[in-house]
Amino acid sequence: MAKKGNRVQVILECTEHKESGQPGTSRYITTKNKKNTPGRMEIKKFNPILKKMTVHKEIK
Repeated sequence: MAKKGNRVQVILECTEHKESGQPGTSRYITTKNKKNTPGRMEIKKFNPILKKMTVHKEIK
């Protein structure tokens, strides 16, 4: 039997894009280990609409 892992898929959404008022959203899908990072993830990723690195936070 296969092991049940602690890794889950999460969606990261740009925080600065909402405030800019431009249409569209910048989202990334990634995986995280629930045991090692029980809180919400926060990573700097590239936003192609704003054309710069911005903070992306995990959404539910």
